[in-house]
Amino acid sequence: MKTVDIHTHLLNPAVRFDRLFDRLVIPIFARSLGVEPRALKDHPWETYVQAMAQAVATSARVGQTCLFAVDARVDRKGRELHRDGTVCASTHDVLGVARRFPDLFIPFLSVNPLRPDALEQLEDYAGRGCRGAKFLQNYWEVDLNDKRLIPYYEKLRTLGLPLVVHVGSELSIASKRQYEGADMLHLPLDCGVTVIAAHMGLGQIEHRARPWRNLSRNPRWFDADYHQILALLETRANLYGDLSALLIPLRARALEHLSRQQHVHHKLLFGTDYPVPFTLRFNTHGLPRRTTRRIRHIANPFDRYATTLGEFFPENNPIWSNYRKVLSLKA
Repeated sequence: MKTVDIHTHLLNPAVRFDRLFDRLVIPIFARSLGVEPRALKDHPWETYVQAMAQAVATSARVGQTCLFAVDARVDRKGRELHRDGTVCASTHDVLGVARRFPDLFIPFLSVNPLRPDALEQLEDYAGRGCRGAKFLQNYWEVDLNDKRLIPYYEKLRTLGLPLVVHVGSELSIASKRQYEGADMLHLPLDCGVTVIAAHMGLGQIEHRARPWRNLSRNPRWFDADYHQILALLETRANLYGDLSALLIPLRARALEHLSRQQHVHHKLLFGTDYPVPFTLRFNTHGLPRRTTRRIRHIANPFDRYATTLGEFFPENNPIWSNYRKVLSLKA
């Protein structure tokens, strides 16, 4: 049975991989996508789109992905302050790709709630087929508990759009730590929105005096936000958590512990955070080396991720079918 990846990203159509750092890592990144480095450098966006579509189309484990836009940072008058050249794809861009590959991608909108016409945009994009919303409030520098956002949340609830909220560390874009915590979930949950806590609140470097604790698999040293989300999953019927980007070292250490929290598995969603890469060469996630060697040879990036998670959450686990609970909502 194939699943739906609840968390993937489109890149900014203006993306360029021409910085010194990009030139150093692009061979690794290209390999993770299954494309030639030269093609990714010369035609980055179209190569990325085609590679992603091909990976979903040929995956044995993933049938569709929820494809995310990320809006720009704006002020309260809607004036644009910053649009990241890699991460910020518009909702218009996402809808365009979803029209090209309607059987592969489920479009999710991203509308910064500070935009004066945010409610009208939500109506418009929902009418054009968007099935959910994505927040990157730590990049936007927006407090999600600001009561001025209540009409926005009420509109999401009325339209039946689940809201994906980033909770945990952010490595790909400039962000403010104060807006990354589990406390950001409270007001949208109170307003009745179906909320998906992305990344389970993991990945912060919280132990600076004893840095080895940041990689420890002892739950005592896990992120406080992770434990808060586990508690909220039990008490908040409209909260879910996704497993996207949980295979990077600062988050993967919690996989074994999370696999034992069976009382919340009906609230967990499979996601990858594609194209975020992960490695099984230096980080085994506690798995036997023979297992990681086998998984490393899986060419398809979605199948590699799903197979790794499958070592903790077997095929009959509800994480593979829970997407139906949040994507069944209709506008």
